[in-house]
Amino acid sequence: MKIGLGFLVSACISVFSVLAAPAADEENLKISLNVPPGAPLRMYLTRRLPKRLGAPVEAKVLEPVFAFDREVVPAGTVAQGAVSRVQPVARWQRVRAILNGDFTPLRNADLEFTSLTLPDGRTLTMHTVQTPSLNSIYIEPSKNKKNQKARPQNQNGGILGTAKQTAKDRINGAINARTRGIADIVRAPNKKEKLIDFLWSKLPYHPQYFRRGTRFDAPLRDPLQFGFATIRPGDLAESGSQPRPDSVARVRLLTALDSASAKQGETVQAVVTAPLFSPEHKLVLPEGTQLTGTVVLAKKARSFHRAGQLRFNFQKVDLPQEIANLRPAAPMKTQASVAAAEGNGTAPIKVDAEGGVQAKESKTRFIAPVISLMLASRAGDNDAGHHHDAGASGESNVSGRTLGGGLGFGMLGSALSQSSRYVGMAFGYYGLAWSVYSSVFARGGEVQFDKNAMMDIKFGARAPREGSKLRDAAAADQ
Repeated sequence: MKIGLGFLVSACISVFSVLAAPAADEENLKISLNVPPGAPLRMYLTRRLPKRLGAPVEAKVLEPVFAFDREVVPAGTVAQGAVSRVQPVARWQRVRAILNGDFTPLRNADLEFTSLTLPDGRTLTMHTVQTPSLNSIYIEPSKNKKNQKARPQNQNGGILGTAKQTAKDRINGAINARTRGIADIVRAPNKKEKLIDFLWSKLPYHPQYFRRGTRFDAPLRDPLQFGFATIRPGDLAESGSQPRPDSVARVRLLTALDSASAKQGETVQAVVTAPLFSPEHKLVLPEGTQLTGTVVLAKKARSFHRAGQLRFNFQKVDLPQEIANLRPAAPMKTQASVAAAEGNGTAPIKVDAEGGVQAKESKTRFIAPVISLMLASRAGDNDAGHHHDAGASGESNVSGRTLGGGLGFGMLGSALSQSSRYVGMAFGYYGLAWSVYSSVFARGGEVQFDKNAMMDIKFGARAPREGSKLRDAAAADQ
């Protein structure tokens, strides 16, 4: 009888366990892990790429890609593709190149990526939208131990590191546009490769290619599927709660912005690209969370290098649809502003303590007109006349004419200037006039963010400082 009673109790427990197990499973949530169409993969070229239709492309993923609360595409993943489209540059860009002595039929090339090879060896098929290059070069950390000690490991990591590197690239580019590339060769890494680029650019006709390290943001044409994740409800206890002050989230803009055309009060939308966790490692904002805000201040650039300004912040948070369906709730109100960003315009940008963004104007731009004045004066100085008869002026001042011609019209100008001192002077003063205009009188840079521009935003109110130009705008926004 005792044995029968014990058997009966054991059987009941077993039946209860079997019946209870599905109920426990039903409490867990199955979240689809996928990277949606339009999400960009940030990559850089691993070798030089000719701008030729069909040329094979190899690149590496620069920043990891997340789905909901986990990483699905690690940094360093190899992407394969090809040059999918080649087309001529804009007419004005072509005219400017000709005026600088470059008669190459310049063209732009778009890339399309078709596969990903993950670090574990798996290969995924994908299709990206045809995409042009960004305005910056990624420099891989050197494997040399001495160089690793001299250079921080994270110099290109994160939005702040990427923005600093991009700012350096654009400042150097602005200087090189006026000094014809010499500063870049002297100061930048990969000096051999830059020297080759510089020499090619001085020829009236040269090959066209993307440099190794050129960066691309390639938006997905189709979603990338990574299966499902089982998540316990307790892990989502803090999802949708107010992020703690000074918490920083990585987002990408869904709304393109430009200080030249943006209007105060214009709606701005963004999406969280990397999950935000609390200090206790509880999920607060999963990837895919939508943010909505408004433009607070927009001021276009003006002449004499007065730069454009832009300020916007976010006030509303919408959780992904999977969580919103389980726990319906009104959108959360918040306050968040830009902490660091990478612009898409020709000028580098800086973000102030109040979250305002302004294009940076390098003070070193005034060096270029001084150098141009010296070169132009050298072209007009018939120094050989001190040693030869005045009638021999056709053979005098070879160095001055060469420098003057190169200043205004590249290598072709240097060659044409040998025919006459006056030709060298004309080219030299043309280069001087262009340098003075672009360095002193031209419009300042605009603040530009393309769709999918990446940035870091910081939660919590950031009151403008006393006397700030943004104080009145912030007060009006509130």
